[in-house]
Amino acid sequence: MKKEILPSLVLTVASMILLCVVYPGIIWAIAQLSPNKGDGYVIKDVKGKYYYENIGQNFTDDKYFWSRPSAVNYNANGSGGSNKGPDNPDYLILVKGRIDSFMVHNPDVNKANIPADMVTASGSGLDPHISMQGAEIQATRIAKVRSIDKGKIEALIKSHLEKPMYGMGPERINVLKLNLDLDNIK
Repeated sequence: MKKEILPSLVLTVASMILLCVVYPGIIWAIAQLSPNKGDGYVIKDVKGKYYYENIGQNFTDDKYFWSRPSAVNYNANGSGGSNKGPDNPDYLILVKGRIDSFMVHNPDVNKANIPADMVTASGSGLDPHISMQGAEIQATRIAKVRSIDKGKIEALIKSHLEKPMYGMGPERINVLKLNLDLDNIK
């Protein structure tokens, strides 16, 4: 019995030291080399409120660009998609509701022109970006609500266009950064 218990205890203690001290220490040390020391990318607005630029935010006010829908209600504690396929009846009802809501707030838009990213959630549910088309299609609504020339809104959109990382993937726009700068337009 001593022959089985002693090696088990040694393995348990060694695993605890390796997995609870050494490995987290290595990950922490690597994080210290990143620009924000592992704290994520934090943005502070003019009112002193802090946001994480790499986590999607919920914007539903008509004076702001709307974010991509979230399957986890923008809760960064647990990311995830809906796990419902494109022919799932519940999912289709959800997407139809999102389309109808988008149309109510953007009546000048042709339903066929709504980009998919405006009515479907990302795989993580926390995507902070929308497509260029997703931003452009909201410009008319925002210009009307804010009484700002649509040309200024379109110029702001173009100034926030991010090129694909390493030349792969679509161009995109960070909604949080765009909305923070939108508040500074006169």
